[in-house]
Amino acid sequence: MDKKTVIIAFGGVSPEHEVSVITAMQTFSALRDSSYRIVPLYISKSGRWFTGEYLSKLENFENLDKIVENSVPCSMAQNEQGKAVLKEMPGGFLKKSISHPADVMLTAFHGGDGENGSFQGLCEMYNIPFTGSGVLASSAGMDKLTAKSLCRAHGINVVDDVHFYESEWADHSESVLNKISKLGYPVVVKPVHLGSSIGVSVAEDQKKLIPAIELAFRYDEHVLVEKAVHPLMEINCAVLGSAGDCRTSVCERPLGREELLSFSDKYMNDSGEAKGMASAAREIPADISAELTSKIQNTSKKVFTILNGSGVARLDFLVNSQSQEYFFNEINTIPGSFSFYLWEESGMNFSELLHELIDLALERHRRKHGRVQSYETNLLSQKAVKGLKGLKGAGHES
Repeated sequence: MDKKTVIIAFGGVSPEHEVSVITAMQTFSALRDSSYRIVPLYISKSGRWFTGEYLSKLENFENLDKIVENSVPCSMAQNEQGKAVLKEMPGGFLKKSISHPADVMLTAFHGGDGENGSFQGLCEMYNIPFTGSGVLASSAGMDKLTAKSLCRAHGINVVDDVHFYESEWADHSESVLNKISKLGYPVVVKPVHLGSSIGVSVAEDQKKLIPAIELAFRYDEHVLVEKAVHPLMEINCAVLGSAGDCRTSVCERPLGREELLSFSDKYMNDSGEAKGMASAAREIPADISAELTSKIQNTSKKVFTILNGSGVARLDFLVNSQSQEYFFNEINTIPGSFSFYLWEESGMNFSELLHELIDLALERHRRKHGRVQSYETNLLSQKAVKGLKGLKGAGHES
């Protein structure tokens, strides 16, 4: 039997592009000796698609211009049997194009169209099994406001907030500032559709608030301002499985140089090297009570199920370290490094985690296609005979 081909898709038009590359390189390394045939699919910052062996080594990404020179342009297509393939573009005159079967798409994107449901929708259109959450969960998870609204509707604690669009800020900034002042300072300002702490700031007063809002608008037209939790302790928990049939990891407490974790806290080590989420300083398991651990784990499963999540996700919580009151902050439907370091505490290594993600993708695809996919009707043949209402007698010029 031929090996199944797993396409590792990464990069993308996203401020988190580099983080995605690191996650993908970790994935290549973990699957190198697997039973799968591994094919890279890299989407550049300009949105171009490439494949080829050159894309499987991290050191080659030091110069992104060379990626274009040394990789093979590609696109999705269908073969004669209607099966989805990743098709290489011919590089020379009459050179034969090579196609790779898209048996499974392993999505290693962070942010942008790779995590917000757009790429997942493409996989659905091409009938490709893919890892991680589907279109709805991916879209809702990327939209911090939508995720919070759904959680609030189900009785899950979230912090108070004010949200507004760029046009509203331009025309009614005083009104927006008045609403924010009612939250009470300090506040946290963040883009609605971004992760990795990019564009996120803490403002202790209105003087610092305005530049924080302007910074967030550089990344998104929709901004969320939240009442800051103080004293703050961040606690994260990963969930693995499918809605209604999932399990949680141990909890972690990320450790940063400031109360609010920055991009560098999450992805850079002390020497300034990019190492991905696995390199960030953290306390695993988090030094919190068994009661709080259980509450956060149960809430994580509840949120995962509400959003109809799938695969692995990491849920982030804000905890008042004095009162122990906790609030859902956000869900990462494709977490950095797939949060493998949290599953290692449960005895599952990175390779085993990836194999389970692939199995979950194939099982979800199998269940979906075990349902009725079409409804047989003679509607079109009837309309062909009788004509569509409104069309008969209408003059048509060719």
